[in-house]
Amino acid sequence: MRGTKRPPRSGRRPHPVDEVLPAGQLAVYGFQHVLAFYAGAVIVPILLAGAIGLSERELIHLINADLFTCGIASIIQSVGFWKVGVRLPLLQGVTFTAVSPMIAIGLAAGGGTDGLLVIYGAVIVAGLATFFIAPFFSRLIRFFPPVVTGSVILIIGLALLPVAALDAVGGGTDPQPGDPRNLAYALGTLLVIVAIQRIFRGFMATVAVLVGLVLGTLVAWGLGDATFSAVGESSWIGVTTPFYFGWPQFSAAAIVSMIVVMLITAVETTGDVFATGEIVDKRVGKEDVARALRADGLATTIGGVLNSFPYTCFAENVGLVRLTRVKSRYVVAAAGVIMILIGLIPKAGAIVAGIPHPVLGGAALAMFATVAVVGIQTLARVDFHDHRNVVIVGSSVGLAMFVTAQPDVATAVPQWAQIVFGSGITLGSITAIVLNVVFHHVGRNRGPAVAGTPGAVVRLAEVNKMSRAEFVATFGRLFQGSGEVVGRAYDRRPFADTSALRSAFQEALFSAPREEQQALMAHYPDLGGDRVADGDEGEDSTRDQSAAGLTRLTETDREEFAALAAAYRERFGIPLIVCVRDAATREQILRAGWQRLDNSPAQEHAAALIEIAKVAGHRFADLVADANPIASARARAFGREAR
Repeated sequence: MRGTKRPPRSGRRPHPVDEVLPAGQLAVYGFQHVLAFYAGAVIVPILLAGAIGLSERELIHLINADLFTCGIASIIQSVGFWKVGVRLPLLQGVTFTAVSPMIAIGLAAGGGTDGLLVIYGAVIVAGLATFFIAPFFSRLIRFFPPVVTGSVILIIGLALLPVAALDAVGGGTDPQPGDPRNLAYALGTLLVIVAIQRIFRGFMATVAVLVGLVLGTLVAWGLGDATFSAVGESSWIGVTTPFYFGWPQFSAAAIVSMIVVMLITAVETTGDVFATGEIVDKRVGKEDVARALRADGLATTIGGVLNSFPYTCFAENVGLVRLTRVKSRYVVAAAGVIMILIGLIPKAGAIVAGIPHPVLGGAALAMFATVAVVGIQTLARVDFHDHRNVVIVGSSVGLAMFVTAQPDVATAVPQWAQIVFGSGITLGSITAIVLNVVFHHVGRNRGPAVAGTPGAVVRLAEVNKMSRAEFVATFGRLFQGSGEVVGRAYDRRPFADTSALRSAFQEALFSAPREEQQALMAHYPDLGGDRVADGDEGEDSTRDQSAAGLTRLTETDREEFAALAAAYRERFGIPLIVCVRDAATREQILRAGWQRLDNSPAQEHAAALIEIAKVAGHRFADLVADANPIASARARAFGREAR
């Protein structure tokens, strides 16, 4: 009734990404990220120092500076400010892509600290360039449909597995694949992680990796295979100061080389952002990519000032987010704080460095493989009946694994090309992007599918030949419950293109008799209801409402949505229908819903039809995307549906 009052506002749980966990959990989860990240974080300065002839004292300073700057960069990326930072649980680390170019730059400048100063000059300029080109690069997001992002994510996971395997057999400096102890530590750590995930729930399951690393290290220490002697030898405080090695030197050739590195790294960052978005159930747009790349650029510039190197999102920790299912970005921010402290306290870094390589490798096997699984899930939305997509995925994954398995193949190409052939992730990502452009954006379009799933593609010519029953069966999911509106659209055949098909559904909805419209409205489920969260109202309703987090409400939120639904039904006799995908937050949905109680029945009838049309529009876009993700991505970029 009109006098129905809104119940008192109560605290609402934010999206899991934005949830601030208790301090104790932040510390534990953050430390888990640091342990998973540490070996990868310090390997770049170790490789660089050895190659250009730096002393042990200079190497220690590089490691401290690296960790300190990693912490700052991770906080910038996860917490964010202004238009900087993607605000997802993405941890920042020095990119491996830059290792070979930096070594070449350093040696060309004479090696030692002289070479280091030229490297830092190039790093600072490349970071600034990345910051300013970020919004322009993000506009290329239309060239990253599921066939590309899925391939890149899969490649990232697969290319990281050899890194984990190398650690599992003793590490890069002294691998011993025939040592049974190394195998026992790696498999034992992996077994502990799997057992905890299977036996426990809640907090214990989310710290499975941390527990596995701690137990594995303790066992290795007890058997004499882990040593912490470096802790006593390390100092308590080690502060990195700006331009510690001297003022940077600027070389045009070095700067160009480093900008190329950052452009390639931008592709990897884009893949990591999409992977994390999939894991935490947040849609990624071009502005998110721009924010992430600005954070990369700013962190890289800071790295050049604080004696560190180019930064990117670390794929290693993407797998940890998936494995633990802890989605809060503030966990990564906590990891950033811990890394800053470790960077300031060399003794703390020495403790973490004492983790044996096989133990770390066993945990990494589980984490990196989960990244590949995310890629497989993304590729599940691709139409592999279209042979072009098979070629894109097969070629990019094949080349990526080729250079991953045979890294020395990079020496067979000119030095300028080694930056590409030196990394499976880089070569595979570029291949996927280029082939997608060649097959789907260059030349004449050979007619994309307009509906269906990867297993049952339907094209426009077939739609025009369908019987009424086949048409309703194919497109009935656009509307909840009833196929009468879809049947009315069938009478408007033939359809000249996809836009005409979409218009037919809209016209059939608004021209239907009022009684038919009312019956259709009655089929739509309540917002935030248990039946939607449990999947009982169909996958389309679940997908619709999950866009604003209505499938994972707290008990308090669920009660408030239920109260609104009951009041609305009592007032108008129909469920409250809202196109959730167009609504920004749960709070806005609730606020608008209570305000709509003051409208007239006639106004709410019209409003419900409009919302149903919006919902159907999104579901139609889903059908087009499932049938041909590339064509729909291209069409969205031009503001229209695929023809």
